[in-house]
Amino acid sequence: MRPIRRRPIARDFSLLQLLPNILTVTAICAGLTSIRFGVQGNHLLAVELIFFAALLDGVDGSLARLLKSNSRMGAELDSLADFLNFGVAPGLLVYFWALQDMRSAGWISVLALAVCCVLRLARFNVAMKSEDEAPGPRLPPGYFMGVPSPAGALLAMLPMYISFAFTAPGANHEPVVPGILICGWLVLVGLLMISRIPTWSLKAARVGRENVKFLLVGVAVAGAALLTYPWETLILLCLAYAAMVGLAAARPPRRRSRD
Repeated sequence: MRPIRRRPIARDFSLLQLLPNILTVTAICAGLTSIRFGVQGNHLLAVELIFFAALLDGVDGSLARLLKSNSRMGAELDSLADFLNFGVAPGLLVYFWALQDMRSAGWISVLALAVCCVLRLARFNVAMKSEDEAPGPRLPPGYFMGVPSPAGALLAMLPMYISFAFTAPGANHEPVVPGILICGWLVLVGLLMISRIPTWSLKAARVGRENVKFLLVGVAVAGAALLTYPWETLILLCLAYAAMVGLAAARPPRRRSRD
């Protein structure tokens, strides 16, 4: 008599293990909602939602590794969320705000940003699956190759920050930057995403025990500044990050050999 094969018992997941995927789905909802508010003209809330999605993106992966709940589904979901939140939403916000009158040129720049973002994500996924398959030389620990997509999204909206910071509250917030320069800026940010410039990874940063108190005070001050002077603070953050990228391009860190 042949033995009866029992079906494998489905593994149940705790809500805590599903938390990284829940955060990723929340980030997707934030990105989609930012597009809605951008179309409706509520640009501040739209930008804040993309910033919120960027914060969630920085947490979900680390949380998944901490809870040992990594999965292929979670990795694919994270990539799709990054493309929507940092490749599609920022470009659409800028387009609906300032580039609709330019028609073809404005839309081409939005497409360039989105395509560069998805190419970067594809390259990153290949590198994560097998480091030996990653094109080009290896970078030292603590560095990305090219500008990460969350940082690229925040940089892409810099013309919006400038225009809103230097116009009176309640005004129509017409762009103070010419449309053709905004188009060029979107293309430049897209090219930075797929470039081979080594950029510093915040996730790899380490803080000495004696400096923790200063970091906490700095985070509190930055958070208060974002709430009180959002546009000016975002401009300073973008300029500081752009300076870091320029410094890394001028003086790249030593790369690891493949031996």
